[in-house]
Amino acid sequence: MTMLSLDDLSFFGAGLRRPECVACTAAGPVWVSHALPEGGGGVARLDADGRLHPLLAKSGMPDDFMPNGWSMAPDGSFLIANLGESGGVWRLRPNGVCEPVLLAVDGVTLPSINFVHRAEDGALWISVSTWRAPRDRAFHRDVADGFVIRMPDPADPASARIVADGLGYANEVKIDPSGAYLYANETMARRLSRWPLTQDGLGRRETVADYLDGVFPDGFEFDAEGGVWCASVMSNRVVRVAPDGTQSVVLEDCEQAAVDAAMINWLDGTFSRADMNVGATRRLANIASITFGGPDLRTAYLGSLAGESLVTFRSPVAGAVPPHWHF
Repeated sequence: MTMLSLDDLSFFGAGLRRPECVACTAAGPVWVSHALPEGGGGVARLDADGRLHPLLAKSGMPDDFMPNGWSMAPDGSFLIANLGESGGVWRLRPNGVCEPVLLAVDGVTLPSINFVHRAEDGALWISVSTWRAPRDRAFHRDVADGFVIRMPDPADPASARIVADGLGYANEVKIDPSGAYLYANETMARRLSRWPLTQDGLGRRETVADYLDGVFPDGFEFDAEGGVWCASVMSNRVVRVAPDGTQSVVLEDCEQAAVDAAMINWLDGTFSRADMNVGATRRLANIASITFGGPDLRTAYLGSLAGESLVTFRSPVAGAVPPHWHF
């Protein structure tokens, strides 16, 4: 696959705050995480001309509410992972009211939540990067206490169960378009994993890809040809994993020396927040997610941790139709 240059990119919207997670629908608007500098936030809608329409949590949310990965629900609400230490999954209503969806599992209070994926059948798949607080204590390749929760009934917290654990900093999780597998990016293990769905839950973990040097996977998305597109924080790389496991770097914006130094620190156990943030001052601003939109699902949008706009480019491959496409 031909590698894109920075000249192939466009920037969409302005005034965004930590636009970590992005989603598109057939109706046209682009939705994105929107965190406020003083704390709190919610999501924002971007119209076709880039105008910003924030939908902020006004009541009911915890004091340390920090929206991270989220999913759209058919009723117009948003299921949001709270990255604040009080954790939990929260529902943000169109009127700004925030309600708890899941605060504990098996009687144990949940820590910071990374991502919430609403599958076609309505079940929620929730990733928790680590039990450790602060989360930076898990920025080591020998720490693997991340886990995944399945909540088949979003209205019943008692239905939630941990279905996969031992992940090396669990990040985005999604059911693939075939409905046969749960996929997950493991940031500190630097791999893409999947589990076959079974009648009893999940089967044995399979490694889809051990990522290339310098790739610290965050968000990902499926394409219409069976590929997986990964956004790498720190190195600002977009990598496509083909169905046969072959990896192609589609885009990058990094200083190679800084990436090499971060890899050395990852190997010797000294990787830190400073390493994670080396890509924040680049044009791609520490990309964290990727999604596909536009009428033909060939416009890629990149969310980031430090940007104020979304990065976009035309993809040679269309994205797969996501569960929320017709909401």
